Amino acid sequence: MPDAKLLSGGNPQIPKGFGDAPVQAWIAAAPGWKGEIARRLDALIERTVPGVKKAVKWNTPLYAVEDGAWFVSFHAFDRYLKLAFFRGSSLDPVPPVASKHPEVRYFHIHEDDAIDEAQLADWLRQASRLPGERM
Repeated sequence: MPDAKLLSGGNPQIPKGFGDAPVQAWIAAAPGWKGEIARRLDALIERTVPGVKKAVKWNTPLYAVEDGAWFVSFHAFDRYLKLAFFRGSSLDPVPPVASKHPEVRYFHIHEDDAIDEAQLADWLRQASRLPGERM
């Protein structure tokens, strides 16, 4: 989707939709390294949480378990991708970045960061087993 409008921070503006197609459209429209990291995150989530459900809402890819409980999302900013764990304060270890919402925790991925996929997979496994966010 090369003609997708990019919002502030290079976040693709993708119409709301459920399933893999809108998430793949978001990833394809994400510029440069952000798209590559998003592709890696999407694949990691699929491998770690079999049967994961996907959607794009608010120009943000979201992931849920079977019952519609959303547990993680990511969003593009100027210098990083923000991975949001909706019940992140219950993860062990707790992801490093706090939110104004007490249960939400973030993990920021910058362009040249080495990504600890084992740690991310552990957080994803834990998060997918917690009560998710209903949206």
